[in-house]
Amino acid sequence: MSSPLAVPQSEADRFELTSQLPASNTASRSSSTIIGENDRPLSVGDREDVNEEYRREAYGPEPGEKGWDEFEVRFAPDDPDDPHTWSRVKRWYLTALSGLLVLNATFASSIPAGIIPHLMAEFHFGTEVGALLISLFVAGYCVGPILWGPLSEQYGRRPIALSSFAVYTCFQVGCALSKNTASILVFRFLGGTFAAAPLTNSGGIISDIWDADTRGLALAFFTLAPFAGPSLGPTVGGFMVVAGVSWRWVFWLLTMFAGVCFVLIVFTLPETHAPTLLVQRAKRLRKQTGDSRWWAPLEKEDLTITQRLETIVARPFKILILEPMLLSITLYMSFVYGCLYLMFEAYPIVFTVGHHLNAGLTGLTFLPIFVGGCIGCFGYILYWNPIYIRLSKQYAPAPVPPEFRLDICMYAGPGFALTFFWFGWTSYPEVSLWAPMMSGLVMGFSVVWIFLGLFNYLIDAYLFIAASALASTTVIRSLFGAGFPLFANQMYEKLNPRWASTLLGCIALLMTPIPFVLKHYGPTLRRNSKFAPSVDVLPKFETKETENSSLA
Repeated sequence: MSSPLAVPQSEADRFELTSQLPASNTASRSSSTIIGENDRPLSVGDREDVNEEYRREAYGPEPGEKGWDEFEVRFAPDDPDDPHTWSRVKRWYLTALSGLLVLNATFASSIPAGIIPHLMAEFHFGTEVGALLISLFVAGYCVGPILWGPLSEQYGRRPIALSSFAVYTCFQVGCALSKNTASILVFRFLGGTFAAAPLTNSGGIISDIWDADTRGLALAFFTLAPFAGPSLGPTVGGFMVVAGVSWRWVFWLLTMFAGVCFVLIVFTLPETHAPTLLVQRAKRLRKQTGDSRWWAPLEKEDLTITQRLETIVARPFKILILEPMLLSITLYMSFVYGCLYLMFEAYPIVFTVGHHLNAGLTGLTFLPIFVGGCIGCFGYILYWNPIYIRLSKQYAPAPVPPEFRLDICMYAGPGFALTFFWFGWTSYPEVSLWAPMMSGLVMGFSVVWIFLGLFNYLIDAYLFIAASALASTTVIRSLFGAGFPLFANQMYEKLNPRWASTLLGCIALLMTPIPFVLKHYGPTLRRNSKFAPSVDVLPKFETKETENSSLA
């Protein structure tokens, strides 16, 4: 065996050396619970520490804990194979690639909005069936997170990305070649199911490669993609219609976009899931040394089919039902997401019917939503992220309390509600179309801020079960996104754009207090939670003041 002062020359040497080191320093666990003499327990009474159970599932026991084994494969501090230690250029490229994959999926969800009249003329169906072209694709997002998230945690991010995008590309070909209504609707639903893989796994990739301090900045760019796609899709689809090309070329365009993304996945996306990387390393060590005792925690899982189904399907919804924090956030995010997709039906009523714009120009009216999202993204980077970095230094080495993530939502919530009153009461045909169109700036701005704040809050609050928490949130959110367009036409025609938008604005106002309530009661809810670990920590400057006052 190599000397402790020598640099290990092989993986076997490196692991024989690092298996003796404390594992608490690993980058993979940078956001895990800090244990100190003043910390509160992670669970109430005699209840099981669920986060600790899930941590052990992925990473195994710590040195000194029951079941610890010196032959367990783990990352050493600053291990070059640990995704957290990769170069910043590489990690930012993977962040951009993850955003591009999400942009692809969300762009595909909305681009048929401009060609629905042509499909209605060719296949002879009504407006309700036309709305299904968008709704069924988004409904596929409900199925995707249940499959792709857990599968990526079992087999890795790369295999799931490769297989799902290959099949997704084929279904775009199916849409382009469809001969009847049934086939195009089925292909749209199946396409949405496989397009949901990047919606689930791209967030996992970002959490794999960034620590908590930088993750907020990375998520700021990443969060822009889900809203850029829906706002750009109608513009592109509308102008393709105006140019006179067949509606089938819309789906051929999606096929080419998906094919380019698939090539990028094949050649540039490495595996980033730490437990999967440890399994691969354990296999190499067993082959190199001939010693079968090397193992990775993920290999030790011996679950029955029933247990796997419970983990994949039941766990996310069990957490959703039992957690008031998660339930309230899920309802808020789902309503915001549903309203975004409802606009694909409301905008044509206001701008095409009311202001007599063609499909291409109506598509352009969605651009303020995208521009507003960009402004929100850069506002987060320039203002909110520096605040969080400063707080991280004040609370170090403990994590910043998750409630600080909610401040941004407290500003964005009233702005989101305002957009509906603005859009609705300026939607008269005799009022300049710029008035309702510019409400999209505030909508894009506020939606990005709401999602950034709540996404970060969920990840910080639920730590090792964040994937399950986000999975249930994504399913419910997608149900709202699929359902809202189905009643949008009837609502805006029966109530007219003024009162329909006012109704949505009033509901948004009712949900605005949610971040305020969680800001105040969140610490109490986390202390009483079985799933959200809670550690009460004072920032450094407050601790010093307390010490000085006690000495006085």
